[in-house]
Amino acid sequence: MEVKRLFDIFPYQQEKYPKGDALGGKFGNVWETFSSQQIIELTDTIALGLLKLGLQQGDKAAIIANNCVEWTFADQSILKMGGVVIPIYTTIPDEIVAYTLNHAEVKLIFAQNEELYEKILRIKDQVPTLQHVYTFEEVKGAETYKSMTVPATDEGRKQLKEIQDKVKPNDLATIIYTSGTTGLPKGVMLSHNNLISNILSSVERLPVNFQHTALSFLPLSHIFERMITYMYFFVGVSVYYGEGIDKIGDNLKEIRPHVFTAVPRLLEKVYDKVQAGGLAGGGVKKSIFQWATKIALAWKPDGANGGGYKFKHSIADRLVFSKIRAKAGLDRVLAVASGSAKLQARLARYFNALGVPLVEGYGLTETSPVISVNGFEKGMMKIGTVGRVISGGDVKIYSDGEICYKGPNLMMGYYKNETKTNEVIDEHGYFHTGDIGEIDAQGFLKITDRKKSMWKTSGGKYIAPQPIENKFKESIFIEQCVVVGEGEKFPGALIVPNFEHLYIWLEEENIKVNHDMPAAVITMDIVKKKFMEEVDRMNDGFGKWEKIKRFELLDKEMTVESGELTPTLKPKRKVIRENYSSEIARIYDI
Repeated sequence: MEVKRLFDIFPYQQEKYPKGDALGGKFGNVWETFSSQQIIELTDTIALGLLKLGLQQGDKAAIIANNCVEWTFADQSILKMGGVVIPIYTTIPDEIVAYTLNHAEVKLIFAQNEELYEKILRIKDQVPTLQHVYTFEEVKGAETYKSMTVPATDEGRKQLKEIQDKVKPNDLATIIYTSGTTGLPKGVMLSHNNLISNILSSVERLPVNFQHTALSFLPLSHIFERMITYMYFFVGVSVYYGEGIDKIGDNLKEIRPHVFTAVPRLLEKVYDKVQAGGLAGGGVKKSIFQWATKIALAWKPDGANGGGYKFKHSIADRLVFSKIRAKAGLDRVLAVASGSAKLQARLARYFNALGVPLVEGYGLTETSPVISVNGFEKGMMKIGTVGRVISGGDVKIYSDGEICYKGPNLMMGYYKNETKTNEVIDEHGYFHTGDIGEIDAQGFLKITDRKKSMWKTSGGKYIAPQPIENKFKESIFIEQCVVVGEGEKFPGALIVPNFEHLYIWLEEENIKVNHDMPAAVITMDIVKKKFMEEVDRMNDGFGKWEKIKRFELLDKEMTVESGELTPTLKPKRKVIRENYSSEIARIYDI
């Protein structure tokens, strides 16, 4: 059979490579799996239950849950009965949940657990269209999704098939409300074909098949993980849903995946943890670890380092890298795809040298999402770029440097917002991404900054903050960096130290500090001096007008929960400026 709609994926999988462990999740302390056939049969019963409740083709149903097998069950069931899926981030404020459900006119929502069920109850009265709330887990006073299932008789399956025959590839499949860094979210309308075309174009770059296993832990409410997961199912990869960001280390060891996706922030944390562990060893072990790290950070694709490097790398792999892979559950990894934000070149080099093949891609919710991605074959990877444009897609760099895109994965538009749609899709059908970039002679796309993020100093010099921030985060002492200073004489920075490395360094300097009092640590003269040295070192290579002249250290990370980061971990610059107005004022209090 041919896959034309998203609900065709599991029947296709069952026909081509039926899996006994198509999908897995942890229940209590035990991993449970579901076969391709079980998923088909179970989602039939949920889809029939939705129809019995009165939902019809084109109606909207939402999911608010962390990654779990029930997420996929609900998603496939809504699609099977011709509905439209509205994924909701678990971390967004109640008022944004209410806005999203109202704007999409959602009739039913699946909530994962007691916390999320109560979140929906708090705003239910504000959403007139919302008729039903079901939970995945057992919650007191709530009905679970199992209670609304209807046995899939021959008549029921015939009813579903009649509905599915009416669903066309270009029909609306999902509306994803973009988190955005400012204002209310916009509803991105994606068709079945938008996503399927992206699956077919992206799978060419990912070296996995039905013999492999994936670990999924990035939010399914974000298009990046959702499309990749569809792609796993399409090629028969067994998908195991992780227990959450805090359990990634354990889940990697338990599943030992061949493939997973990540965001740069997570890879930074893994790198920092590996470095902290290696440097804490002391003596000869520490020296060997530092030598191996130096080897890793010099890695180049396609064996470009030469024979001498290959020999040294083989020694480093035997002494250090192989041990890291085995300890972390990364010994079987064939591919890691990084997206959502710019990947530092040092991370790309380090993980590839470590024996964990890592590539960077680029896209937006509006493009389902992949526009371009590096590959694992010879000549298909270039560090510092986001790869070549996928087949079927077309990128143009407009005169102001903006990346504009056209392809079958481009959204249908913003839901109920033709004005905004027309603002971003021009008369030639090209979507204006808002990103600034360039295409090199080999066809690799490079992103330099966000158009809206760029600003001028009082002297009229343009500042692109992202390259500066990414460079500064290469320091093992810097966890987060946000460049500020619009309209000022020079750029400044808010810096969150990597306290783990900072404490190790202070101990090496024979200075004892209270690890529970970071606010006191950042006021120490020796710490301020150390960060001034790091800032001076990271400034190297930037123009005089781009160099960070002054900075303020912060005692805690910026987070999604504090409202300073989007759910995809991008900085909300306006919120950050407001929250740290006094610190920014000190930077410019000269």
